[in-house]
Amino acid sequence: MRLLYIADPLCSWCYGFGPELARVLERHPDAELELLMGGLRPYNTEPMSERFKEMLRGHWKDASGLPFSEAILGVPGFVYDTEPPCRAVVTARALFAGGALGFMKAIQSAFYRDGLDVTRAAALADLAQASGYGREAFVTRFESQAAEDETRADFAQAQALGVSGFPTLALAHGRELFLVTSGFVAADVLEQRLEAIAQRCGA
Repeated sequence: MRLLYIADPLCSWCYGFGPELARVLERHPDAELELLMGGLRPYNTEPMSERFKEMLRGHWKDASGLPFSEAILGVPGFVYDTEPPCRAVVTARALFAGGALGFMKAIQSAFYRDGLDVTRAAALADLAQASGYGREAFVTRFESQAAEDETRADFAQAQALGVSGFPTLALAHGRELFLVTSGFVAADVLEQRLEAIAQRCGA
């Protein structure tokens, strides 16, 4: 089974979706997962307004039962730019694809649970090192033009697929992609949809 997971580390619903996806992957240990960064709010340069903070609080409250800290909302002038953490995941994927999903989860936990500013390169390098990546190799790759280009390519691919919301999960069958979900759903629902797609494809 080949799955395409389109997400953004700073998407609260992706954070909430993580345990559900993990349950599905545990049930299908032979599944192959390709991780594509969608770009929720990349290249944003405006500090968060009070109205935007209130909107985020509502999303975070509804996203899941996972722990959320509002500490980041109290940081003066914080800019909610999701490009750096997306580029960090793209960097990790290039260095060792097998660790990219775990690294993205580490970024999510650091941001949502611990209130860490993961738009900072140093914070991302710390998390990469804690996730088993060589710090120097990560920083070199993260700061490269190649990483910036690959991240933009991820965003472009997500847009070309018509993806506008996260998390999005698709099942690949041959050259075709079948939508499993666009938005948060529980693991049991994912299983039902995967089975239905497999039956339609005769798998």
